Amino acid sequence: MSANELAASRSPVFATTRWSVVLAARHAETRASKQAMETLCQAYWYPLYAYVRRDGHSPHDAQDLTQEFFARLLEKDWLQAAGPEHGRFRTFLLVAMKRFLINEWHKNASLKRGGHITHVPLDAEDAERRFASEPELAPDAVFERRWAMTLLDQTLATLEGEFAAEGKAEHFQAMKHCLTLDRDRISYAELAAQLGSNEGAARVAVHRLRKRFRALFRENITATLAEGENVETEMQHVVAVLGGS
Repeated sequence: MSANELAASRSPVFATTRWSVVLAARHAETRASKQAMETLCQAYWYPLYAYVRRDGHSPHDAQDLTQEFFARLLEKDWLQAAGPEHGRFRTFLLVAMKRFLINEWHKNASLKRGGHITHVPLDAEDAERRFASEPELAPDAVFERRWAMTLLDQTLATLEGEFAAEGKAEHFQAMKHCLTLDRDRISYAELAAQLGSNEGAARVAVHRLRKRFRALFRENITATLAEGENVETEMQHVVAVLGGS
């Protein structure tokens, strides 16, 4: 994946979606559960929207469907059936959406766009602009790719946050392109000038950046797995999905 593709794939807002967040969203109507539900909506609205669009629905219908799906997810306590002991969360969401499309939407076709839920950040123009650049994949594959992009983005956001906390936000901006380049294509002399260091220090900084990114990426993937699943196998799958575009 090129640096341009990486930048184009990123959503304006993504939040970490871990099993702890899913479990928190299942609880009774509390401030914490509302925040957890909002986190899930922010992370998954576009992957699900892209699935619905690729499934053959118009932009307006896809907006309605995605909004109403999240409303049902909350109102009908569908999350009670989700948990690491039951399988991957993304699988749960996709199966739930498929059932919703078949069994539920026709009952609510007269609903106005926006449904009953107000905190799903669905920007119609942004969604369609992003969907226009999606590769010609089957609906399930589009959802899988966008889910993988979510993991990628949340990893980058966490890494950027760590640099910012250390007062090194500019260093991250200078080095982040190194995550998508082969080592022999990195201009360490140019990078050293940007960092105010020498080439040796720049090489060490890039090595540490890549190592930390891999560790965070692994953590994020691990946090989405069902009980007993192999993280190495899943990492290979995610990398393959990201590289398959």
